[in-house]
Amino acid sequence: MTFLSRILGFIRDILFAVFFGATAGMDAFLIAFQIPNFMRRMFAEGAFSQSFVPVLAQTRAEAQQKGTDGSAEVRELISVVGGTLATILSVLVLIGIVAAPAVIALFAPGFLDDPFKFDTATNLLRITFSYLLFISLTALAAGVLNTYGRFAIPAVTPVWLNICFIIAILGFEPSVYGLAWAVFVAGVVQFAFQLPFLRSLGFLPRPRWGWRHPRVRRIIRLMLPILFGSSVTQISLLIGTVLASLLITGSVTWLYLADRLMEFPLGIFSIAIATVILPTLSDRFSNSDTRAFSETLDWALRLLLLIGTPAMVGMFLLSGPLVATVFFHGEMTGADVEMISMALMAYSLGFMGFSLVKVLVPGFFARQDTRTPVICGLIAVGSTIVMNLLFVFTLLHLDAVAPHTGIALATSLGAFVNAGFLYWHLRKAGVYSPGAEWGLTFLRVAVANLLMGTFLLVFHGGLAQWLEASLLDRAVHLAGLIVGGAAIYLLALGALGIRPRHVILKATHD
Repeated sequence: MTFLSRILGFIRDILFAVFFGATAGMDAFLIAFQIPNFMRRMFAEGAFSQSFVPVLAQTRAEAQQKGTDGSAEVRELISVVGGTLATILSVLVLIGIVAAPAVIALFAPGFLDDPFKFDTATNLLRITFSYLLFISLTALAAGVLNTYGRFAIPAVTPVWLNICFIIAILGFEPSVYGLAWAVFVAGVVQFAFQLPFLRSLGFLPRPRWGWRHPRVRRIIRLMLPILFGSSVTQISLLIGTVLASLLITGSVTWLYLADRLMEFPLGIFSIAIATVILPTLSDRFSNSDTRAFSETLDWALRLLLLIGTPAMVGMFLLSGPLVATVFFHGEMTGADVEMISMALMAYSLGFMGFSLVKVLVPGFFARQDTRTPVICGLIAVGSTIVMNLLFVFTLLHLDAVAPHTGIALATSLGAFVNAGFLYWHLRKAGVYSPGAEWGLTFLRVAVANLLMGTFLLVFHGGLAQWLEASLLDRAVHLAGLIVGGAAIYLLALGALGIRPRHVILKATHD
């Protein structure tokens, strides 16, 4: 389901490039879209989900210990959380709509010198900002469904956002205002889509205000630090967007499209793994099964190594071919392709850093430890800001590499800083101990990636060759490289001794 959503998201971004290109209007829309989308990732998928799911799991476990199935207690929790969440976010959305000019000035200060960009972004934000309310309620429903093992429905829900975008572009006269309305409609549709499945579980909420409810207070106390701790990657990307608004027109779009290419495997592999392990970790912590808790984290990290490293190597070596094949159509130029591919190479270097953060953070939130990720996040964001300023300033005085590439590189390195501190704290706390054969697994994966990378380097060709080729030739060539590279990698892993038992998570621990 996650793969299906990412495929449609891929198509959506291709249509963005084809019909709008790297223009001032597209820069304005992307800012207006990224603001509520940033808050969605930080608040709905970040702070709220990471605090709500552990409390929900704890509520269910405590009720079961008393001899009930926990349905009444869970239903009560969902109702008061839903009502409180909807009320607070409704007020926030109204403030955001009224204060849209100030919000744009804060998130895109470079637009202040361009009246067209600033006015367009402000008007678009007033349409898109309501998305935050509906997508947060969608996150509430998704948290319940994930806790009860219904992973497919929340995973397929983002498909509706991409469908709405595609309809807005292909079904109507393409315009950035049409894209903004697509965002609004998608928020409503995604929330409505999950309600029947909540009802089938018997948990359709009856929202009511519950600010003083003890479990609501518990969730809020957990959320405050998580608002920062779980969203360091998004904050780093946002810092990059702010700086990009100060650079030449097209920089916001170049970084966005490169990030979207990097997010494709990140969403399929890393975020999917993190989504699955959070309720599992929460359950094992609630049952005081420390060994199973460590084994779950170890499984996630081992699986991430096996499937994440070839994605990182492939994106770096095939950045030019990927961008040329996917985005070099319609309004997109060869110069745009080169700019996007530079950013993608920089982002791909941080792919494992981004992935590790996604997988390691649930190891803290499942134990309701929100302080440690905040400390790690502060260090990471601070280092990202310093590197951003250093890299952008340096590249502004060099002709070989475009300044926006420095933004992507700083974000990538900041992700590794965050991941390194998170890992160190998990080991220090004694809640995670690496399993057997990690050294041998590293060696096997390194050799397999070396063989795959050699194949890609030999047969991928130069960027000029890809720009001159037809779309069909580019697609066939790229598909051959991906399939060939994947085959070499998998065959190498098998020859080196990697077996299915290395990627199977034990359901329970005796």
